[in-house]
Amino acid sequence: METELTTTTTPAPTAPAEHFNIDISAIRENARKDVLEGAHTSSYQGDVEEVIELLNHALATELVCVLRYKMHYFTAVGLNSESIASEFAIHAQDEQEHADRIAARIVQLGGKPDFSPQGLAERSHSDYVACASLEEMIRENLIAERIAIDTYREMIRYIGDKDPTTRRMLEDILAKEEEHADELADWSKRQ
Repeated sequence: METELTTTTTPAPTAPAEHFNIDISAIRENARKDVLEGAHTSSYQGDVEEVIELLNHALATELVCVLRYKMHYFTAVGLNSESIASEFAIHAQDEQEHADRIAARIVQLGGKPDFSPQGLAERSHSDYVACASLEEMIRENLIAERIAIDTYREMIRYIGDKDPTTRRMLEDILAKEEEHADELADWSKRQ
């Protein structure tokens, strides 16, 4: 005689589902207050002045990178210089796009992007280093990209969930900076 064993599992008790709760009346009222603030609403959780300052430093960094890549584009010489110089031009365009996005976000937050050439190098996280050879250009650009990677990561960590729009923008820029660093590291190994 065979005995059949069956087991049943009882699902674990679940906690009551949390319901989405929103006070639309309060949101409507707050939207009417300080209406000229645009996208910067009362629910913004970051320190807007500090975020604007951080973004202005990032803007300076991107502008210095644009200038460095442009200089390297025009002055690169050597056996592989033509193909690498054209990549420097592409990187300069990418950095300019980053600067434009950062400037636009500063304005959305109610700030003013600082494009002043006075103090640009001091506000920038990366340095502007003069280079004589293609190898030096690649190396200095790689160093600058690595600096940008670390500073963007720190900014993303600091901003966290307090400003998801700025965080996503910085994450997009960070991904492009990592791509640049990988390309530069590959070129450096080939030199």
